[in-house]
Amino acid sequence: MDGMSGPHVIRGSVLLPEAELMWRFSKSSGPGGQHVNTTDSQVELRFDLAGTDALPQVWKDRALARLADRLVDGIVTVRSSDHRSQWRNRETAAVRLTALLAEATAPPPKARKPTRIPRGINERRLREKKARAETKKGRSGRGWS
Repeated sequence: MDGMSGPHVIRGSVLLPEAELMWRFSKSSGPGGQHVNTTDSQVELRFDLAGTDALPQVWKDRALARLADRLVDGIVTVRSSDHRSQWRNRETAAVRLTALLAEATAPPPKARKPTRIPRGINERRLREKKARAETKKGRSGRGWS
């Protein structure tokens, strides 16, 4: 909104358009003493993830799937009441939203290629196991007359 601290970059050149962010302010229960009773310092930032055209379709689908439990009618909501100042709460909420969207739109990790244990290592393990078994077998009192 009016002069926020720069564009909200999700990743690369993809930005959150300020026009698509919906801000709501209310009285906070956080720090601030009596000051908190008179000012609307809590910030609620809402972003219509399902209806936006700012994200590439692949990212949007990925984010909708990953954030499904946080969405209400396709809208993701972030709250902040950590600070006394509404301005700092706004910045905190914007940072949280961009971090949330960056994580939700990140590509899935590469699938792990399963590796095999080399035959030599397996044979050595079995030799050592057999040797240990022989050592322990020799400790038993059986066979003594």
